[in-house]
Amino acid sequence: MVRITTTEAPAAIGPYSQAWLAGTTLYISGQIPVDPKTGEIPATIEEQTAQVISNIKNILAENDMT
Repeated sequence: MVRITTTEAPAAIGPYSQAWLAGTTLYISGQIPVDPKTGEIPATIEEQTAQVISNIKNILAENDMT
């Protein structure tokens, strides 16, 4: 297994990692709607949802996945 981390998603808070790669399967930890560049949480649920999806996309991109 390979630990996957990126500065383009919020750092893991606690004893877990952003993601682990096992063979061809990527296991991503639950994401929170924190903007990794500012540390802020968007105001609306729509913006928060978009931020979570962006964080997941960035973790996938770190491993050349889409």
